[in-house]
Amino acid sequence: MNMITFFLVGLLVHVVFFISIFDIYFTSPLVHGMTPQHVPLPPPAKRLVLFVADGLRADSLFKPDINGTSRAPYIRSIIKERGTWGVSHTRVPTESRPGHVALIAGFYEDVSAVAKGWKENPVEFDSVFNESRHTWCWGSPDILPMFAKGATGDHVYTYTYPAAMEDFASTDASKLDTWVFDEVKAFMNSSRGNQTLLSKLHEEKNVFFLHLLGLDTNGHAHRPMSKEYLDNIGLVDEGVAEMVSVFEEFYGHDGKTAYVFTADHGMTNWGSHGASHPSETLTPLVAWGAGLQTAQRASTAQNYDDNYLKDWGLETYRRVDVNQADIAPLMSSLIGVPIPLNSVGVLPLQYLNNSQHFKAESMFANAIQILEQFKVKMTQKKETTLSFLFTPYQVLTDSKQMEFVRHTRELIQKGQFQDAIHHCETLIAQAMEGLSYYHTYDRFFLGSSVVLGFIGWTSYVVLVILKTHASLRKPPTSRDMMSGRGLQRGFICVGLVVSLFLLLQASPFLYYIYCLLPVLVWYSVFKEFGILVSLIRSIPSLPLSKCFGYFLLVMFGIELLVVSFFYRAMLTLGLITLGLWPFVSGLYRKAKSRSVSWVLSCLCLAVFPLLPVVGRESNVNYVLCAGALTLFISFCYFCSSCGRAGLHMRDRRLFIGQMLQVLLCVYVLASTHSSLQMKQGLPLFNQLVSWATLVSSFFVPLLSSTRLFHRLLSILLSLICVYLVLSTGYEALFPPVLSWLMFVWINMEQEAVDTQSVSSRAELYSIDFAENIDLTRIRQLRLDDIRRSYFFVFFIIIAFFGTGNIASINSFDPASVYCFLTVFNPFIMGGLLMWKVLIPFIIVMCAFESVQVSTRLSSRSLFLIVLVISDLMALHFFFLVKDYGSWLDIGTSISHYVIVMSMTIFLMLLSVMTHILTSKRILIGQKMKMHFK
Repeated sequence: MNMITFFLVGLLVHVVFFISIFDIYFTSPLVHGMTPQHVPLPPPAKRLVLFVADGLRADSLFKPDINGTSRAPYIRSIIKERGTWGVSHTRVPTESRPGHVALIAGFYEDVSAVAKGWKENPVEFDSVFNESRHTWCWGSPDILPMFAKGATGDHVYTYTYPAAMEDFASTDASKLDTWVFDEVKAFMNSSRGNQTLLSKLHEEKNVFFLHLLGLDTNGHAHRPMSKEYLDNIGLVDEGVAEMVSVFEEFYGHDGKTAYVFTADHGMTNWGSHGASHPSETLTPLVAWGAGLQTAQRASTAQNYDDNYLKDWGLETYRRVDVNQADIAPLMSSLIGVPIPLNSVGVLPLQYLNNSQHFKAESMFANAIQILEQFKVKMTQKKETTLSFLFTPYQVLTDSKQMEFVRHTRELIQKGQFQDAIHHCETLIAQAMEGLSYYHTYDRFFLGSSVVLGFIGWTSYVVLVILKTHASLRKPPTSRDMMSGRGLQRGFICVGLVVSLFLLLQASPFLYYIYCLLPVLVWYSVFKEFGILVSLIRSIPSLPLSKCFGYFLLVMFGIELLVVSFFYRAMLTLGLITLGLWPFVSGLYRKAKSRSVSWVLSCLCLAVFPLLPVVGRESNVNYVLCAGALTLFISFCYFCSSCGRAGLHMRDRRLFIGQMLQVLLCVYVLASTHSSLQMKQGLPLFNQLVSWATLVSSFFVPLLSSTRLFHRLLSILLSLICVYLVLSTGYEALFPPVLSWLMFVWINMEQEAVDTQSVSSRAELYSIDFAENIDLTRIRQLRLDDIRRSYFFVFFIIIAFFGTGNIASINSFDPASVYCFLTVFNPFIMGGLLMWKVLIPFIIVMCAFESVQVSTRLSSRSLFLIVLVISDLMALHFFFLVKDYGSWLDIGTSISHYVIVMSMTIFLMLLSVMTHILTSKRILIGQKMKMHFK
């Protein structure tokens, strides 16, 4: 197998490994075919009004001001006099779409659906809106359409403002909420002259949904502690009070309207959401009106983990907490519609003010609705599993289900409602466990297949390295060919058996790939068995102590990298350790000044992992310092280049122009920040400069000299210009410091190679990327190249986690892209964020390529070692996913696995392109050499 084929096959294998994690852990929880469950008693309310204050934190609403006055006096009066209140606990990811799905549909959306962005309806699901008679919605164009498209028939009506109104640079984002309140009033007034609409409005089972985005927008733009955010809470409170008056007056105070006020997610102090901080997961819930319990005094001391009650001044009022998905069955029960079919919420009975009979019937419908999901899930799994292999969930067999249902119905008929409610709660708990059991039924089987394939692939790569660079390849004998044919037949039989097994189970197509891939990979491993035999025979001649030492260091290094994904401070420890390299290796005696520079750059970079995750504090002064540092580093290398290798006038002008561009970008960032602070919007000039800088960064470096340091300096300046206009604080200093370390690394690696009496500095400055490669100058792998590969992987992780960019990608701060746009656009904003994350990665990649060229090593050789290291890290994360119990920890490990796999796939793509280009340059070099001969 030639190297191009090898890399392409490896790319395909890693794509399979990447996709597998979603099939194992992120499959959709939705099932279809259930029967809607109705409560046979009349509901307490004819209509429901749902207020969702997007991005409202529980403490921001409930906690009084410093002077003791409430920011939301109307809602606080509801808590004290007319309604029931509590905290709604959300789940990760705390984003708008999954939050609204949990509220209105009652289930926690499959993560893969969230990854599809803001599509209107990537998966079909039932909702309270779909089950209602009619639903009218007002609010954001990003949220409302997905519930209208998901509804059967044409009974969900949406009214949205233009997307351009979602402007983070707006003078007052609370106008989004004012628009909703004004539109509702206008709608209710206009209905009086429309008899058809008026009759619809007076029907039962109607829902009115008011989505209030102003708080989320103000929180992102100004932070939740800002005057704008807190004033917006007061505006929402006044608007809710006005809306209640409007509805009560319209319906003649008939007492048949239920009101629910809540939020989809909260927000951190630095204006982000998406993660698991309590400020993001604790949202308010206040419910009052028809069928809802009035304010109750707490009879005993209330103890909650958050310890907020005293700060809120509400310790004497009964607090009833719920999971966010529980709100959907609550709303369904109030207006008498079936609970959404895929809901996993449990009806919070303490919110209801109704008879025990009604509560028992409602809980019974809730239990049967979840049991229906369990039955469908069990049937599906039973149909796709061989009967002798199927292991049912023993707690809820068919007979036990029937007994539960029969006994509960008897209790209700006998009037033993409290016992019936208890039985329903038990049934719900068991059905939920059964749902989880069948949802994860194939997880161990698929995980084992992927792990087997992973280990086989890593083993094969190690064998390729040994075969290519250890001279262990021996000419095949006739006996080897006979055993090879037998091995081929054996693995073909194994593949057929696996395929037949999957066929009988009616397994999905991807299951065939996951299960047959290990067969192919291990066949390739056993095919190279002779290399292992040769290696074992050559062990006496190897420097065993040195090999064992490298092995221990690499294993320790990989473990350090894995731990650093969870604790960024470990990267600081790693950088301090790396700083000792010149002294341990003896390079300090050979290059003292460079060794000192290496230590200083490592220590400077080691500070960044100890700092808070980027985005928490905005400070333009850091960006100004980053611009000055970039200019200083560039000027030093510019002067050094002019003195040693010479620069053409065209190159000098280009570098001077790029330095001036750095100054311009710093000015644009400072100017934009100042303009937004004064609420004057994004200046057009700044926006044009920002986009021009981004576009020019892709081709301006191509105009520079092809000499090694000249090209690197041009790339660095172009990338840092873009990074500066995407920065909000200290992270702007990260690329210049990282670049300093990368330049020193290139010089140090050149010192570490035997230069055969050639001046390393002169050789480095004379290297030209445009020169054709002489194959005779390319050397074979050495043990020291394992260290180089590990350094590269370590620097890649530093590039990703040095400022916490990847760790906080869900907690994206829109302020980073304000130089480009301020109107909410998740795709453009997400793309700019990803480019910002990739810029340090590209800096490391360029340095690594320079190391390969300067040390005269084939690019594919180091990439093979890098591939082994990254695969071992990914395999480590795959095992960590199994060890963790909570969804949050599983999600964290999976996200880290996805990051490592994405990095590996990207590196393999790059290696394919690099190998093709290198092969062409070698071929041209050989032809030219033959020509001169």
